[in-house]
Amino acid sequence: MRRSILAAIPAIALAGVVSVAFACSAQNSDFNLNVHANSHATAKDIGLPVYPGATLFKDKDSDSSSADLGLVLNSFHFNLQAVSFVTTDAPKQVLEFYRRPLAKYGQVLECNHGKPVGSLTVTKSGLTCGDHNSGGMTVDGSDRDVELRAGRPEQFRIVGIDGAEAGKTKFGLVALVLPKDEDGK
Repeated sequence: MRRSILAAIPAIALAGVVSVAFACSAQNSDFNLNVHANSHATAKDIGLPVYPGATLFKDKDSDSSSADLGLVLNSFHFNLQAVSFVTTDAPKQVLEFYRRPLAKYGQVLECNHGKPVGSLTVTKSGLTCGDHNSGGMTVDGSDRDVELRAGRPEQFRIVGIDGAEAGKTKFGLVALVLPKDEDGK
């Protein structure tokens, strides 16, 4: 079962703001470690606009609706920025709004249940709906999710929609930087 990115935000927020940076060097070797975690990501940080009229979604179990996590260990890079919103508009309207802003990052791939929707199944850059190359990430672990993705397998944006609650569309904006595969893909 894949771990939900938005489901992780409350746990991240509970940790509070943590920022640690280490720069170490040993004789004849370089060692670089940088770790950060905080609960203050914005749509602007992610590189996407806020849907008109949307408000930040705050889970009753969490004080935060966003997260910014990062880890750099020499050439290993991981970064996750996520923020959750809610609107009374239909999921289809939210999806259509985000197609154009996502297009600046490359071809926009639509996914439903982790499977591609339509004829585009892999972007020119190699991004897919959730195999190993694109991190196997969904924005919310629910089978109702629809996602738009754009970017490269190692650096991409996701807009995840969950319209499960009557009269409400919950959606998340996510930016991911993942380590490259060992074979250089």
